[in-house]
Amino acid sequence: MRFACLGSGSRGNALIVERGRTRLMLDCGYPVRETERRLARLGLAPADLGGILVTHEHSDHTAGACKFARKHDLPLWLTHGTLKGIPGDISALRHINIIDSHSPFAIGELQLLPFPVPHDAREPAHFVFSDGAHRLGVLTDTGSATSHIEAMLSGCDALVLECNHDLDLLMNGDYPQALKSRVAGRYGHLDNQASAGLLAALDRSRLQHLIAAHLSQQNNTPELACQALAQVLGCAPAWIGVADQDEGFAWREIV
Repeated sequence: MRFACLGSGSRGNALIVERGRTRLMLDCGYPVRETERRLARLGLAPADLGGILVTHEHSDHTAGACKFARKHDLPLWLTHGTLKGIPGDISALRHINIIDSHSPFAIGELQLLPFPVPHDAREPAHFVFSDGAHRLGVLTDTGSATSHIEAMLSGCDALVLECNHDLDLLMNGDYPQALKSRVAGRYGHLDNQASAGLLAALDRSRLQHLIAAHLSQQNNTPELACQALAQVLGCAPAWIGVADQDEGFAWREIV
């Protein structure tokens, strides 16, 4: 199993997970042509994809989802709440699959284990991907950790983990107070130390890859995010990967 990222942040998000001939895109927050361009950077074409999973309806995760799915005749998987809140015209989509955020399901060679998260969306769900032998956990939009999130992400071989902001940078920055409160609130985004606290609560005995994701370009730096996570693992900050807004990250293999 391997995974790669087209980009991560407030201007767009998309992740690719592959097992054998099964390739899925998690979120599609870029316009169609930009998504196609970023896929090509990974050596993929739209026809290589088996569908799109959508975590929640915010535009940085769904801006291109409907148009891309319609153009390339791809199925979508999402919760009922996300379907009701997703922007764009869904009337022409032929393959919409409603999922329950507590019920595992399979797509091709991948098993999907969704889990609900506290975030200011209608019915957000994030995912653990499994091929039966390895597990990739992805958590990019949650305001707080829960015991259920900890249980779902424990024992993963790879983690893509939100490190949205440094709390001091956010609170001393230029955002209006209402936006600061939203971002730092229970239904907003994890700051570096909160992400580190979540990581510390997990079983990390199988961990091969750790990626800091959804970094705020104004209220965080890769150095601060990696330093916070590295302190938990007792490793060099350089071992921690970063999902960049413009470049994402290249393929990573789980062995």
